[in-house]
Amino acid sequence: MTDYDVTSLTERLEQAQLGAVIEERGIVTAIADGLASLSGLRGAGLNEVLEFDGGVRGFVMTIEEAEIKAAFLDRSDAIAAGCTVRRLGHLLSVPVGPEMLGRVIDPLGRALDGLPDPVTSLTLPAERPAPTIIERDFVSKPLETGILVIDALFAIGRGQRELIIGERQTGKTSLAVDAMLAQRGGPVITIYVAIGQRSAAVTRVIETLRSQNAMDRTIVMVADPAGEPGLRWLAPFAATSLAEWFRDQGEDVLIVYDDLTKHAAVHRELALLAQQPPGREAYPGDIFYLHARLLERSGKVRNGGSITALPIAEIEAGNLSAYIPTNLISISDGQIVTSASLFAANQRPAVDVGLSVSRVGGKAQSKALKSVAGRLRLDYAQYLEMKMFARFGGFGDAAQADRMIRGERIAALFIQDRLLHLSTWTQIALLAGLEAGVLDRITPRQINALKTLVATRVDNDPYLADLDAPLTDEIRNLCAQLVAQAAETL
Repeated sequence: MTDYDVTSLTERLEQAQLGAVIEERGIVTAIADGLASLSGLRGAGLNEVLEFDGGVRGFVMTIEEAEIKAAFLDRSDAIAAGCTVRRLGHLLSVPVGPEMLGRVIDPLGRALDGLPDPVTSLTLPAERPAPTIIERDFVSKPLETGILVIDALFAIGRGQRELIIGERQTGKTSLAVDAMLAQRGGPVITIYVAIGQRSAAVTRVIETLRSQNAMDRTIVMVADPAGEPGLRWLAPFAATSLAEWFRDQGEDVLIVYDDLTKHAAVHRELALLAQQPPGREAYPGDIFYLHARLLERSGKVRNGGSITALPIAEIEAGNLSAYIPTNLISISDGQIVTSASLFAANQRPAVDVGLSVSRVGGKAQSKALKSVAGRLRLDYAQYLEMKMFARFGGFGDAAQADRMIRGERIAALFIQDRLLHLSTWTQIALLAGLEAGVLDRITPRQINALKTLVATRVDNDPYLADLDAPLTDEIRNLCAQLVAQAAETL
């Protein structure tokens, strides 16, 4: 035997665990739609990973006096009453690391894009405590979405939680994906979490991200509606742990939860199967705490990065006072409300300016943009009110007629094609041109073409550089002149 063999054998003997090994096993007593009732696992804890016959995994959802309930993470077709289950001795964890960038994965880190599974030696618990008040820092840096109506009126800061809420098919996902695309080539990492979304819809999102060359610093996590409900329940928590790893490396992360309404439905499904008492709208009483402990994990931390959360929620018939919407509104730092009537009228993105609000982003909005966006919301609200009364007759007052003309231009500015991202200086120039009356001289239909022309001129102008200072009269006039020159070419 060579010296190498002796050394190797010695090391293996030193690492060997001698003595009895205790392994706790239990029995499956019942199976119901992705949830198993188990007996015999007295030492199991919440969120502990279990292994059933055939290597099928699950995790502990509820603990009762006589039994525990476990949700499956793998296909459970082969599991039946009488099968054995054993504790693995560790909490539910997810793989994390830079290897996840550019990949499409499931909540357990397994590849869904046809490539080999990402290989990483790092894991984090799916459920982690949110940063404490002492650990947090002020939200002071803007997250540019490239969408004028949002950046100007409802600015989002890095570390903010801004809910996107509206009826079905009103452009909620499009808003969130456009915000993700605006980060390409920049320092912000983006994560898209599809919770129970149709495969066709998820495929469109992935194709859009790839066609726009935005996948290099993006992660797509998919929990398929046909899969086990335990995976759909796990998805937002797993994605947040992944985002926290990047945040702790000093990175800024944007995470989109699409959507938490379906996540709430999965939690209700598992809770009812576990015979937890139902409350309002048949949701269990802990549904508020479920989403609170999820969204509280987002924020800006001291001497580190940030997690900006864009949770999406769906409402029916414009009912913002339903249980889940009111919960999420109270947890988040503001909401962007999409309107079915605006969407049908081709006012897209269909953002309801009256119901939307950002409670934090104004602190993070660049001073230059704030200089020209101060009165924008008020002027637009006055236009909408005047437009309502204009149906009964015209305005004899010239000042009122001028306000209507200005309001029509603001509405046209807020219409923005998908994948058209306007830089902050382009937005400032357009609003400066609006303020100077330049847009009053062109028709609303010409404004869409004007945006592209202004973007080209502004991006090539060396004088427009400092966003952290209020606009001087000189820069304001320069912006208005650039818009006027572009308008002349229409």
